[in-house]
Amino acid sequence: MMKSTYIVLTFLVLGTVLLLASLNSRNTPSSAPGTLSTSLTKDYNEEDVETIYLAGGCFWGVEEYFQRIDGVVDAVSGYANGHTENPTYEDVISKDTGFAETVEVKYDPSKIDLTDLLLYYLKVVDPISVDRQGNDIGNQYRSGIYYVDDNQIEVIEKVLALEQKKYDEEFAIEVTSMKNFYVAEDYHQDYLQKNVNGYCHIDLYEAETGVERDPSLDERTYESEPSDED
Repeated sequence: MMKSTYIVLTFLVLGTVLLLASLNSRNTPSSAPGTLSTSLTKDYNEEDVETIYLAGGCFWGVEEYFQRIDGVVDAVSGYANGHTENPTYEDVISKDTGFAETVEVKYDPSKIDLTDLLLYYLKVVDPISVDRQGNDIGNQYRSGIYYVDDNQIEVIEKVLALEQKKYDEEFAIEVTSMKNFYVAEDYHQDYLQKNVNGYCHIDLYEAETGVERDPSLDERTYESEPSDED
């Protein structure tokens, strides 16, 4: 009798535990369909990606544009190369902070290289416009390419030199090292995904049409090695 009572009690306890676990799992928050990822780099380690910073006017469009390009694993809006600390959007648009609206682009070099990224960039910026892209005017809307590795300089110079041949006026694209970068406020991130009819000064569909790459861009400059006679 006691044994059978024990067995019954055991099943009752187990049943209660399973029921509570089931109810708890139903109340556990989960990502809703269509929820925006907080980071596109969740499947990558930092050592697997390379980074370039690109300024091309309002960062809403630039960020969304690069997110659509195959091989780009993350694009983040922010403020680059200014002379104050922790700038806000209001600071950047109304004060002399020196910052440019810039997008941090992280990419998988096994899928896309810096040359093609820059060719995509040049499809949607006006390279001769000074402190202006589209309807946005001001120093914060200047165009710029900010590198994080000196090895990127040669690639940048070759791409810009080739593109410059198509223009009579000198390029106004600022090329310099990345000195500082502050991530913009949350409401700026993925702005055009949150606001599908939001303002955008570039044609986002250019991300889907590819780029034409001149063969000369694949020619590398090598230092001559000393001969055995030296």
